[in-house]
Amino acid sequence: MPVHIEGNLIASEASFGLVVSRFNAFITEKLLEGALDALRRHGADLDRVTVAWCPGAYEVPLVAKKMAASGQFDAVICLGAVIRGATTHYDLVAGEVAKGTSQVALATGVPVIFGVITTETIEQAIERAGTKA
Repeated sequence: MPVHIEGNLIASEASFGLVVSRFNAFITEKLLEGALDALRRHGADLDRVTVAWCPGAYEVPLVAKKMAASGQFDAVICLGAVIRGATTHYDLVAGEVAKGTSQVALATGVPVIFGVITTETIEQAIERAGTKA
């Protein structure tokens, strides 16, 4: 008989650090609202949630690393929105943010959730952030 291991979805005793990118704030503010709602629905005490804002998605991994290494948080949630433009900037930023956040989790042992959406268009970002009716 196999052993099944599952995480506990009750967050009442946990502390969370949220890193949110200011760039594309009309999207990231909705992502933050959704994350806080999800935490609340899983029993998290919002007084044990710290939100750190950073300039753009590229800075998210560094702030996540500082939060994870502080020992104050049981998990770090990273939120941002990278929307493709006319240059290759999108590819560079999206790849580095994904790689950086996973490296933070591996280096610190603290779970780091990747909530940075990467889309081709603003319309897709709006839809994925839950702002479309």
